[in-house]
Amino acid sequence: MRPRPHIPPDVEDYRDEHWQREGSLQVETPLDAEQFVERNGFAACLTDARRPGASLYVAVCGRRDAVMPRNVQKDPEASLTWQLKDQLVRRGKTYYAKLSRGKAMFLAPRMIPYFHAVWGIRKSEETRRLSQDASRVLRVLRHEWELATADLRSESGVTERRAFTRAIDELQAVMLVVPSEVVYQPRFTYIWTLGIGRFPASLTRRVRRDNAVREIARCFLAGAGLTIPGELARVTGLSRPEAGLGNRALVADGYAITPARGVYQLASRVDVVQRQPPYT
Repeated sequence: MRPRPHIPPDVEDYRDEHWQREGSLQVETPLDAEQFVERNGFAACLTDARRPGASLYVAVCGRRDAVMPRNVQKDPEASLTWQLKDQLVRRGKTYYAKLSRGKAMFLAPRMIPYFHAVWGIRKSEETRRLSQDASRVLRVLRHEWELATADLRSESGVTERRAFTRAIDELQAVMLVVPSEVVYQPRFTYIWTLGIGRFPASLTRRVRRDNAVREIARCFLAGAGLTIPGELARVTGLSRPEAGLGNRALVADGYAITPARGVYQLASRVDVVQRQPPYT
């Protein structure tokens, strides 16, 4: 078995700065969180050190080795992350939804067209690609524009909880529906709305899929400094072959170089990384 390439210490330091895995760069406020997402282009919500990529939870912790505890309800850092997520949803400046493979992610507005080009669907494709339950939920939201979970279940006729959850996750994954508010009183509920209502320009901009994959790869590499085999696919939900195409397009652009098979690094950091040990 080929040994897994390691991340050189200098690259880990680079990631600490860009992914804000340092105490001096901790995210503490909604404005901090919005700036964190904007800087990185996209970020996970509650992933920890066991998964690569920018993570709001890790940035709240401000340390590289942050691991989500089992009892998250009593963990102050997990609670703050959840509160910040709710406030970002409410403020509506950052795209938030469960995207590919059910990953809860934040997108900076500049990255929405690229993710939509890969995972979104056109209206002409909805009949063929959406399930019956998802179509019913979408039809109601297009008429009412915004509804709480219980009202949306009732109005759509998708009353069984699991079926509704599958439908709403399906609509989030193809970037049609997003949460617009989180309400805790008199009982917990999400308010759902159409993504195009919040981000009309971003979700109507046409981008070629290959260009979108390249820009997603560019965005990740800018924050990571270097990526090893499988990392981009794991973070974004792209297939590994398509992630590879995106990375190779960066090499063709002169933005990245590939010092080893499946390893891509920023061309601007070549002198720094060449002083590190080999990628084996």
